[in-house]
Amino acid sequence: MQPASLLVITCGAIAREVMAVAKNAGWQNLKVTQIPAELHNRPDKIPAAVEERLAAYAADYDHVFAAFGDCGTGGMLDKVLEKYNIQRLSGAHCYEFYSGSENFAAMSERELGTFYLTDYLAKHFEQLIMEGMGLNKHPKLIEVMFAHYTKLVYLVQEPNRQLDQCAQEAAKKLGLKYERIETGYGQMAQELSAHYSKYTEQVIKWPN
Repeated sequence: MQPASLLVITCGAIAREVMAVAKNAGWQNLKVTQIPAELHNRPDKIPAAVEERLAAYAADYDHVFAAFGDCGTGGMLDKVLEKYNIQRLSGAHCYEFYSGSENFAAMSERELGTFYLTDYLAKHFEQLIMEGMGLNKHPKLIEVMFAHYTKLVYLVQEPNRQLDQCAQEAAKKLGLKYERIETGYGQMAQELSAHYSKYTEQVIKWPN
């Protein structure tokens, strides 16, 4: 049976991981289109950006899925997706669906003042956090914006010594304790697999 075509609209911050999951599983008839990750600094713009992609591409595919969390949109992204009857990844953000909802809730409860990085955020920390939030120009803002944080946790998707160093340096700049946790692709991969299997009526076996 020929697989149905599937469009995945994803946040640019997890696009590499989404494509890696697809490649590892040997998926066919799949297109991934990404929304700029920089919009996380302006989450109010994410719903409109996603709807623009839906209007441009959705009609050309049998099925569409959104590889997004709520991403700080306060439910506005879900309203857009509901209009098109499209599902997204469960959870509020990539930290949750990489580590798993239950694990993330437990981590958050253990230490409320935690700042999280993923591979993408570790790699682009200077651009997205230090520059994007104006911390390089106004370093005193670090004390204000991170006054209630005590720890930086780096959630690792693919082990990389250079990214480890970037994450450790980020913790130093923010004056936070450092912790590293390997999550892999976690819950995100499982949910993408379930949707691909549903749409193509194929059994996808995931590597351990």
